[in-house]
Amino acid sequence: MIRLHNVSKTYYLKGDPKRGLKSRGKGRSDASPGRDAEPRVVEALKNVDLHVPQGQIHGVIGLSGAGKSTLIRCVNLLERPTAGSVFVDGQELTGLANGALHRARHRIGMIFQHFNLLTNRNVFDNVSLPLELMGMQRAAIRERVTPLLELVGLADKADQYPARLSGGQKQRVAIARALASRPRVLLCDEATSALDPQTTGSILALLRDINHKLGLTILLITHEMEVVKSICHRVSLISDGKLVEEADVGDFFTAPRTRLGREFLNDFLQLEPPRALIERLEETPGDHTHPVVRLAFSGDAVSTPLISRLARECGVDVSILQAKVESIQERTLGLMIAELIGATRETARAIDYLETHDLHVEVLGHVRRDA
Repeated sequence: MIRLHNVSKTYYLKGDPKRGLKSRGKGRSDASPGRDAEPRVVEALKNVDLHVPQGQIHGVIGLSGAGKSTLIRCVNLLERPTAGSVFVDGQELTGLANGALHRARHRIGMIFQHFNLLTNRNVFDNVSLPLELMGMQRAAIRERVTPLLELVGLADKADQYPARLSGGQKQRVAIARALASRPRVLLCDEATSALDPQTTGSILALLRDINHKLGLTILLITHEMEVVKSICHRVSLISDGKLVEEADVGDFFTAPRTRLGREFLNDFLQLEPPRALIERLEETPGDHTHPVVRLAFSGDAVSTPLISRLARECGVDVSILQAKVESIQERTLGLMIAELIGATRETARAIDYLETHDLHVEVLGHVRRDA
């Protein structure tokens, strides 16, 4: 449904980034009057490949400035890629002339962080706007908009103006407006970042419901792991303009493959060894050390008493430092940080035992027994 092939986006900016863009014309602020600064090259996206199948909710997560917003704006060509191709619903948008591109965008809805509603139009007329621009007659517009307001839970707010709506209600209006042209794809640009946690939950539930009822393909960008956990089927991690990791959400939460992925997960789960222990960790094992491990359980392993079996069968003591259980959509994930205390041979055997029982094992380091 959505496919980006080798997409890059480069910006050429003038001026010193520490001083802002160069001022031109009257009142120039150049450090050297009469001389133009060399353009500053910013590579916002670098050879990005991404495929989102029909009906999937796909999240893109990354730090600020990683390229998330540029990526999603390249999907509907609000930002035209410097290189590469963009396909939506089987049509290559990057090869279209302006008129054809305008028509193709009717099949792509978009919602934003700050709603972008027109304050002088009521809820009904805000949702109607794209249909008016398409030249639809008023009767047909009413027939289209009324059920949309029911879908987003605002049937009783049709005559209200944005100033009288809560943040969650404004985003519901924006969602209804994005659905008015019956798009095949919905793009969400930090759609819940301006909302409180409870309202965020209700908007995510609405998006999940829309995905289920309408079969709508949703691509969303976010810096919130809770959003990814709640509704996404797959997730991509972007860093410095590159997609560095992609996985099913359950796999990403169980065992991220990159250091950045682990940092995102640890920040979200707040599952780290105590600082006093971190300061004692050594990278390589020695004759008088024992390992500290992070364990991720999923599936049947969550309810299996592996730790007690481990102690009996491998002859080690297990000191549990932190543990928690998370529900990732329909999947249960158990997480634990523990010290495996015993002789080197026994702790090595214990790690082998754990790795054969459907869980992910990460050795965080080693601690001296006499410390």
